[in-house]
Amino acid sequence: MQTRKWSYVAIGIVWMCILFGCNLTKKSPSANAPNSNTAEEPTGVEKVKPAPGTGNVQGKVYYNSKPAENIEVKLCESFNRFLGGCSGKTYTAKTDKGGEYVITNIPPKSYEALLARVFDTDSSIFATQGIAGISAAKYEVVADKTLFVNTTHLFKSDLKLTSPKAAEKVSATGLQLRWESYPDAAYYKFSVHPNDHLVESPYINKRVDGTSFSLDTPLQKGTYRWQVEAYNSDDRKLAESADDIEFTIE
Repeated sequence: MQTRKWSYVAIGIVWMCILFGCNLTKKSPSANAPNSNTAEEPTGVEKVKPAPGTGNVQGKVYYNSKPAENIEVKLCESFNRFLGGCSGKTYTAKTDKGGEYVITNIPPKSYEALLARVFDTDSSIFATQGIAGISAAKYEVVADKTLFVNTTHLFKSDLKLTSPKAAEKVSATGLQLRWESYPDAAYYKFSVHPNDHLVESPYINKRVDGTSFSLDTPLQKGTYRWQVEAYNSDDRKLAESADDIEFTIE
């Protein structure tokens, strides 16, 4: 009877594993490693000691693999991507010739965004990015310590598309995409996004070494949005085109 009882228990455990999943193997080191959204905390040498009871945020800003000088960096107490952006208390600093910045004497707490202005434009990018450019980190400022932030790599939004132009109606046969050459670009990536979510695009992040591409897979009829990005030889993004250029396949 006891043997039968334990047999029933064993069968029950097997069915639980089938239904809900069980990890019966020994965990490897990677099983305890941070996930892809968790970056190893950067370190560095403090340029300035924080005032007693406050903290600092320190990092670097680069463009085209080189230090970017006189870039404004802003730490935001609160941030809403869709409603007003940065809000609450904000703290700013500018980069020096080495691309380094230190935001000093910040009250200890959690902050929701760190933004770097793209030179003298009205555009900013997140110092730490996730999918689709969304901020992937919060910033925990601790009293009497400096929080080091990974290097921010700026990119511009002034790459020019030449054909097809916005609102242009074109034929799917022999369609060629063209754009202007960008300074220091080693290659480009382009994407064509259909407005109809039921249509799958064959061109997403397609790498091109030149400034044009003839579509070898014809697009279906409909309206499409296209965008191009320029990269340097270090695989750093230099620029992107506007993301609202649409054309229609007749």
